[in-house]
Amino acid sequence: MTKMPIMCLARDGPNGAKMDGVTQRNPEHYMAHIQPNLCSTLLTKDAQMKPGPRIDYNVVNIKCLGHMLWDIGYLIGYLLPIGKMTSNNYDDDDREVSNSSNIKIIGPVTHSILQIRHHSRYLNSDLVSLSLQGKVDPAKPGSLTWKRKLNAEANPLSEFGLRFKEVIHLAPIGYRLWRAVRDASKGKGNGAFVDPFKKRSFSSSNGVPLGGIGAGSIGRTYTGEFLRWQLFPKICDEKPVLANQFSVFVSRPNGKKYSTVLCPPNPEVAKYAKFSSVLKDSSPHGIGSWDWNFSGQNSTYHALYPRAWTVYDGEPDPDLKIVCRQISPVIPHNYKESSLPVAVFTYTLSNTGKTAADVTLLFTWENSVGGPSGLSGYHYNSKTTVKDGIHGVLLHHMTTDRRPPVTFAIAAQETNHVSISECPSFVISGNAQGFTAKDMWHEIKENGSFDRLDSSQLPSVSQPGSSIGAAVAASVTIPSEAVRTVTFSLAWDCPEVVFPTRTYHRRYTKFYGSQGNAADKIAHDAIFEHGNWEEQIETWQKPILEDKRLPEWYPITLFNELYYLNSGGTIWTDGLPPVHNLSSIGGRKFSIDRSQSKVDSQTNGAISHQDDTAVNNDFGTRGIHEPISKNSAFGTNLLLEGEENIGQFLYYEGIEYHMCNTYDVHFYASFALIMLFPKLELSLQRDFAAAVMMHDPRKMDILCDGTLAPRKALGAVPHDIGMIDPWFDVNFYNIFNTDQWKDLNPKFVLQVYRDVVATGDKNFARAVWPSVYIAMAFMEQFDKDGDGMIENEGFPDQTYDTWSVSGVSAYSGGLWVAALQAASAMAREVGDKDCEDYFWAKFQRARTVYDKLWNGSYFNYDDTNGKGSSSIQADQYARACGLDPVVDEEKARSALEKVYNFNVLKVMNGKRGALNGMLPNGEPDMSSMQSREIWTGVTYAVAAGMIHEDMIDTAFQTASGVYETGWSEQGGGYAFQTPEAWNIAGQYRSLAYMRPLAIWAMQWALTRAKTQPPHQEPKAEVKPESLFKQHAGYTRVARLLKLPKEQDTRGILQTLFDYTCKKLNN
Repeated sequence: MTKMPIMCLARDGPNGAKMDGVTQRNPEHYMAHIQPNLCSTLLTKDAQMKPGPRIDYNVVNIKCLGHMLWDIGYLIGYLLPIGKMTSNNYDDDDREVSNSSNIKIIGPVTHSILQIRHHSRYLNSDLVSLSLQGKVDPAKPGSLTWKRKLNAEANPLSEFGLRFKEVIHLAPIGYRLWRAVRDASKGKGNGAFVDPFKKRSFSSSNGVPLGGIGAGSIGRTYTGEFLRWQLFPKICDEKPVLANQFSVFVSRPNGKKYSTVLCPPNPEVAKYAKFSSVLKDSSPHGIGSWDWNFSGQNSTYHALYPRAWTVYDGEPDPDLKIVCRQISPVIPHNYKESSLPVAVFTYTLSNTGKTAADVTLLFTWENSVGGPSGLSGYHYNSKTTVKDGIHGVLLHHMTTDRRPPVTFAIAAQETNHVSISECPSFVISGNAQGFTAKDMWHEIKENGSFDRLDSSQLPSVSQPGSSIGAAVAASVTIPSEAVRTVTFSLAWDCPEVVFPTRTYHRRYTKFYGSQGNAADKIAHDAIFEHGNWEEQIETWQKPILEDKRLPEWYPITLFNELYYLNSGGTIWTDGLPPVHNLSSIGGRKFSIDRSQSKVDSQTNGAISHQDDTAVNNDFGTRGIHEPISKNSAFGTNLLLEGEENIGQFLYYEGIEYHMCNTYDVHFYASFALIMLFPKLELSLQRDFAAAVMMHDPRKMDILCDGTLAPRKALGAVPHDIGMIDPWFDVNFYNIFNTDQWKDLNPKFVLQVYRDVVATGDKNFARAVWPSVYIAMAFMEQFDKDGDGMIENEGFPDQTYDTWSVSGVSAYSGGLWVAALQAASAMAREVGDKDCEDYFWAKFQRARTVYDKLWNGSYFNYDDTNGKGSSSIQADQYARACGLDPVVDEEKARSALEKVYNFNVLKVMNGKRGALNGMLPNGEPDMSSMQSREIWTGVTYAVAAGMIHEDMIDTAFQTASGVYETGWSEQGGGYAFQTPEAWNIAGQYRSLAYMRPLAIWAMQWALTRAKTQPPHQEPKAEVKPESLFKQHAGYTRVARLLKLPKEQDTRGILQTLFDYTCKKLNN
């Protein structure tokens, strides 16, 4: 692996403070995966490199039976001292350079030339434009992007259907699921993790969503609509809010005028009655009165997450090219800006005509959080305080249904050439009187700004049944053959994450406070700092984009699949304990410690904000948290004193499957986090390590058979971290009792060990080692015959939860073999020599049993000799993982070649991905719903396994099926919502799913180092007495963890119904 220096940018701030953009950073913030032979270093003339502390991540080589090889290259960071160097002063409106700056830079630059930017806090905003894009031109889309014409016809989505036999088989589960959903609608119970009976309207025109990670998400289509609102847990409103738009007005001296909303009319919008009536002008003063005459035929959308570009090439003015660059702060190894709820839109206007053009760009926003929320009333808007040339409007939304309030900010930057004006409020719909959407449009169309607007005419507070909006206008005159830029930002501030019994604060509140009054500050800072974000994003993405060894579709899909880190229901907390409601405390006696209340010393004890009383009482209720959180999956309790608390991370299994951090699926998706945000990955794993030690005997309904089972047994890895009360009530999934699943505990051990190797964090290894030991001991009860190998028990007791398996299986058995070796390696990391030898001996024994599944060309699905036991299961890579191969390379390659020739090429000529199950005769395995599905994330995982076996071309051909079906223009319309599965016909199940992040397992495999020697078996003879001693202790712990025999709690009618369905299915 090529060793390259990672640069830091420094400059003088107020009073000589050293600044590097938004915040001072540690060297690890600049960690990046550096491709060999693709890095260039620019050392400026007077610069002198003085390396600071070196971060040396040792290269490690972990070989998986499913053929994953996790390697960590050398990453070296230099924290550079400040030296003297002058740099040019750049006004990006004029595209001119002048010579005056006190910004100082020293050090090498990796991948690109350093960005030099002015900042309005230090320079007079009246003199120069304060944003600079450096080498990154905002008007130039990325070299490889996902593209769509704005007038492209959206592909209709087609959902997966069940066969009659599957309906009968799943009828007992379906009935109990329906009953749970019905009871929840009546206020009884907690509902279900999925509602398959709810009709949903999904768009097939999705583009790059807005915002950072874990602070809420707002989606956007490639045509420009804002939709898929996810600002609160479990709430995902798919419908667009059509008042949220960018529009353009152009006039020229020759009398030519153009005005239009920059969004072509979308046929899908007609499906939404609320919005179709708006566009049909049922309200003559609403947004239907605007000019919706944009065709989009000459305009193209480009997406490369977290950025997108829309190129309006001669629309609406043939002599005016407009490029909008959208960017959100999702920056690898950056744990501050990446948490911010904000996006920036930079418009580059190029006048190719012979006359000057007067242009006004208009940004309108409804006071709404999606759906009908704008009509609930009592919302109000207000202008922001002008600071550093930033003008804007705040939209204060008073939410209903006990959700926390939200404040939006829309803002724009004033420069020498750009004038900003605001319309703080106008009526969008309803019967309220006052300044309407039609009036607002007319004002801009006639006058080009809101400067003449009489604010006394504007509505102050919305009335129930009416909705209000706000607008910011940027006006600029562009001479012939000249270029101007206009920058807008959108931010929202919803600091609280509210669950029924507990409330948390989001990560970004550590930097902007939790008062709910930071939207304008976030919008302001984003306008000045987004150039720095883009520079870092370019540095991260450029080596992969320029690697000519990769097929073009791969980098595009690799980066765009990361959309899920934003719009997968993601929540990132500040890591502090929650504020508890009384209902979560139960009968426990407590009192609030008043000494924890804070007052502002600068005001001599006086109340400085109207919220202080509430804030102080929030602080007080935190005093009761500690004993409660000790009995939870709070991994922060495993941090040592002085270790950084990066916060806690949640994301859904899918936007239709409401379970947080579903662990069997995260096993696939986790590569994205460990490569890009390793501290978040470690935080998540700490939570599961704490959960292993939880025991929750409270009963929960099991949907598959109607029985009751304990919520979570000591030693079992939970299926998920919960949903109604995350970290406290784990296992929201209840189709089966997942304490009996065979894949969760081995996956925990494998992921934890991989993460230790990836980060070299020995404190983390020591903190989670007890949970690893307990998790392994818990699994011993599933070795029914004492041969060292666990057995599946005749039901879907693993991630394929409609596909039954019995006895020793390729999937669960392989995971167990790998976990034994990983446990041995983990013991070595923490210095437990006896456990290292013991687990190694168990690994050798289990590997022998596992090899019996080999049939000469691949591994059988299981060893029962049933009709489906010889199915070729595509999910090979995760069968096992260890430091040494579990099977020899010839067998591994043979199995993968069989998968490629059968599961891939025999399905639509390789254009769909890898079918989960294929019979030896080349027919799909129809024994279950999931055996006949193609799972997108599993396909990526299989491709990663192929890469580890040096089957590079085969791997890309396999994975390309997901691109062809999901992302290509001829595909199913699944871009930015890759589903869990589709069938051979391309019909989907479960849109926007976590598992497709497994494409980053391919990237992990591609960036592996090949110089690390393989792990060597222990050379010293292991003494029998040592093994006996360990075995005695281990089996004693395993006996204590053994699950009690389940009792059938069903009634006679329930038992008869289940029996009838089972007989019909046979």
